[in-house]
Amino acid sequence: MSERALYGYFRSSAAFRVRIALALKGLDYESISVHLVRVGGEHRQPTYLAKNPQGRVPTYEEGAWRLSQSPAILEYLEEAYPEPALLPADLKHRARARQIAALVGCDIHPLNNLSVLQYLKAELSIEQAALDRWYHHWINEGFSALEKLLQEDTIKGQFCCGNLPTLADIYLIPQIWNARRFNMDMSVYPTLCQIEASCYQLDAFTQSRPENQPEP
Repeated sequence: MSERALYGYFRSSAAFRVRIALALKGLDYESISVHLVRVGGEHRQPTYLAKNPQGRVPTYEEGAWRLSQSPAILEYLEEAYPEPALLPADLKHRARARQIAALVGCDIHPLNNLSVLQYLKAELSIEQAALDRWYHHWINEGFSALEKLLQEDTIKGQFCCGNLPTLADIYLIPQIWNARRFNMDMSVYPTLCQIEASCYQLDAFTQSRPENQPEP
């Protein structure tokens, strides 16, 4: 049994990011499902809250040591297992990868997280059609900016920041997967779709897709 474990949900964007990073770095780990819907949400149960008091996924374990929040987990993996690198060597290129990651992780994903959508529906009585408009609005706003940025950026190659996958791609691909799940028209973002196609040529991205995870 691996000393590493990842508690996650197959459709969680944040867990998807960490799965990609672990796969890119060739790190074995045990995948432990925490279902966010079943029995009112397994992440709200005392057993899981004892591991992560915030009750979010993912939670990463190495032996008895635990870490939550995907940005912190990804930074830890990059520092603890530096090869292959998730950030470019060039300082400005590294900053660009972090910018793209933040655009997705700070400005798109939090507004469309399951907990936010559940609150809008259950507590504020927002109907599903309005929720869908909310979801599409924030993705379109972020993706429109990102498409323009990448079209104009000379460091873009097969991937967001050159011809090797970086932190930027690790954040982007789960968000595109979710956009497609909610029937977004991705044809208006040809640059993002080209990067998506390049990423899925790599096993690390393909094997990390939600539909390729064990039954939750």
